[in-house]
Amino acid sequence: MKKSILLLLIAVISAALLSCAKNDNTPAVAAKTYVIVPGAWSAPYAWDNVKASLEKSGNKVVVVQLPGHGSDQTPPQNLTMDVYRDMVISTMDTLSGKVILVGHSLGGVVISEVAEKIPSKIEKLVYVAAFVPLSGQSLLDLASTDTTSVLGANLRPSADNLTIDIVHDQIINGFIQDGTMDEQNLLLANYRVEPAIPLTNKVTLTTANYGSVSKVYIKTLLDHAVTPTLQKRMLAATAGFSTVYQLNTGHCPFLVKADSVAILLTSIAK
Repeated sequence: MKKSILLLLIAVISAALLSCAKNDNTPAVAAKTYVIVPGAWSAPYAWDNVKASLEKSGNKVVVVQLPGHGSDQTPPQNLTMDVYRDMVISTMDTLSGKVILVGHSLGGVVISEVAEKIPSKIEKLVYVAAFVPLSGQSLLDLASTDTTSVLGANLRPSADNLTIDIVHDQIINGFIQDGTMDEQNLLLANYRVEPAIPLTNKVTLTTANYGSVSKVYIKTLLDHAVTPTLQKRMLAATAGFSTVYQLNTGHCPFLVKADSVAILLTSIAK
């Protein structure tokens, strides 16, 4: 009798646990595909920790190496904003489904142009401390209004005007003044001059294409490169931003607070 009662209790408990499992309606977080476009004077290495964190959660992450950046040796005279755009588009063509397209700094202009060409391929545009151009504007048009940016007075064009350098003792102050020494040294070790022509190229954006894509902005409150003042002004001038987040970092939150950036990108994707 005792054995029968014990078996009955086990059966009841098992049925209850099974019922709970079946009635658990908590939706699983679907994996997403992120395509990340780094900014000027930067390259994919800067996003390694964010990429690793997102991939650990099952997401697919592709960080684009723009021509003339990182290890790519495309001559600067052959580069335009359209070349950058087409590189991102060709990368996205290899991926199935829609992507969350992330742009940092210069990458904001690039992803805007991509959205104009292939809006149906993009789930969301995410601007991280990024330039947000209006149609007819270039990055240089926006940057030249940022009068308190550290970069403005410390840019040094090459003699042929094909590349732009930064006064070297101001690189840390401009990009990662809030980082650790290791983070700052990593940035310095990967620094190279920036192709100049794409910074002057004006974009063409339409409401029908670019305007149809959902947009999110991540502001960087301690930014010395694209200052909070310019970020605020760009957001006020541009329609379509569904949400604006804030990080208490300088221009490179993906190096200084990679976990926070990964958490935000995960939240944005829901």
